[in-house]
Amino acid sequence: MPDNPVPLRVLDHNELFKAPHFQEQFDRKREFEEPADPAEIARITDWTRSWEYREKNFAREALTIDPGKACQPLGALLAAIGFAGTLPLVHGSQGCVAYFRSYFARHFKEPFPAASSSMTEDAAVFGGLSNLIEALENATTLYKPDMVAVSTTCMAEVIGDDLQNFIGTAREKGAIPADFPVPYAHTPSFVGSHLTGYDNMMKGILSYLNKGKKAKKSNGTLNVVPGFETYTGNLREIKRLLTLLGVKHVLLGDHTDALDSPATGDYELYPGGTPLKVAADAINAKATLFLQESATRKTAELVSTEWGQATATVPLPIGVGNTDRFVTEVAALTGITVPPAVTAERGRLVDAMTDSHAYLHGKRVALMGDPDLVVGLLGFLLELGVVPVHVVSTNGDEAFKKRAEAVLAASPYGHHATVWTGKDQWHLRSLLFTEPVDLLVGNSYLKFLSREANLPLVRVGFPIPDRHHLHRFPIVGYEGGITLLTQFVNTVLDELDRNAPDHSFDVIR
Repeated sequence: MPDNPVPLRVLDHNELFKAPHFQEQFDRKREFEEPADPAEIARITDWTRSWEYREKNFAREALTIDPGKACQPLGALLAAIGFAGTLPLVHGSQGCVAYFRSYFARHFKEPFPAASSSMTEDAAVFGGLSNLIEALENATTLYKPDMVAVSTTCMAEVIGDDLQNFIGTAREKGAIPADFPVPYAHTPSFVGSHLTGYDNMMKGILSYLNKGKKAKKSNGTLNVVPGFETYTGNLREIKRLLTLLGVKHVLLGDHTDALDSPATGDYELYPGGTPLKVAADAINAKATLFLQESATRKTAELVSTEWGQATATVPLPIGVGNTDRFVTEVAALTGITVPPAVTAERGRLVDAMTDSHAYLHGKRVALMGDPDLVVGLLGFLLELGVVPVHVVSTNGDEAFKKRAEAVLAASPYGHHATVWTGKDQWHLRSLLFTEPVDLLVGNSYLKFLSREANLPLVRVGFPIPDRHHLHRFPIVGYEGGITLLTQFVNTVLDELDRNAPDHSFDVIR
């Protein structure tokens, strides 16, 4: 053996599958499949990019192709994991829970703890009572949580399993102690989206923890409900900004540490989260601020009506105007004076926007994502002089459409946009080929459209499994605005360099 052996080089699959034996294997596979004539495939592909096909595509009603949303239980799990010592438990099949866990793990690059009642065919026929009782007993015994938050999947909902009754029966049978906290939410996957599930579970948890806890005197804090937030950097930025403002605050549903924990050599099952005692006292806060209107409607109604508390809902604080509104609303609810340090952060964002303005001004953009994220992004894009053209939100509703159109109408750069609700990625494909744009903005699943339409993709939203660590950087607040601006302008500059002729391939931009 040589003294200095050559290190083993592990080939990426891009290189690996170029090897002759793999190419031969692919050729045999194509022959076995008897594919259609390449010329016919090319003809049909070109036709699907036409206006004629677009009209047929937008006329379809009974088929959805690549929707930009997930199902309710996924959102319920994110809400649950934001509370200290809480184990999410899904009453449904094991496969569903495996999907939810892997979906989050691929985005956050962190393990996501969640248990299942493991319903099978027998439970579908006879009901899942015994499954849930056994799941609650096993979960509390093995994993020793301080609270278990139960949600449901399609199977449990189709057969009509009653969580309140089932959990009560579990207590009667001694599977869990009489005083052990088990909030729940019915989250049928066949209606709504992950935002609905988040809202249902957040309402369920807060209703449970705060029942009978109303005091005569306020505790002086400001509750903040972030909504379905998949940037741990955003949660940290919101807390940092509130601390800088001098506001005593509580984040209701804080999964920062659960999904962005340090590597210490020991795995901790329940890191961080809103302490249950603190969450139980949320009913006595001075006010509650909601950051995602579409993802917190039922929770906001609970707080304003049943709690009788002052509430406000603001757009996600993305960009200058939206962050201004966040800071102003916090000041109005708490009576604080905005310190110079926050004003300085605002100035730095404005300065950065000025530096990059020439490269972003007039760029035509297609945008797809969750309703609250889209509204927040629209405000920032318009501030940059970007021209939104296609605005798509699969889980957007009429209320979202009105909010988005109001943001667009307030800017001279917003008059070219059409807001589409209930449309999927295949609809967006038609839009991109019939009315081309310069940039595509959305999650990683848009990379297929990006490649086919030869468009640069700015990855923003959820999920982003094909790029690392983006969720750790904030895109909210003035500091987060600089992060997001950097993504936008550098994507444009990368594309400029990629297509530059020799005489314009400049070092300085």
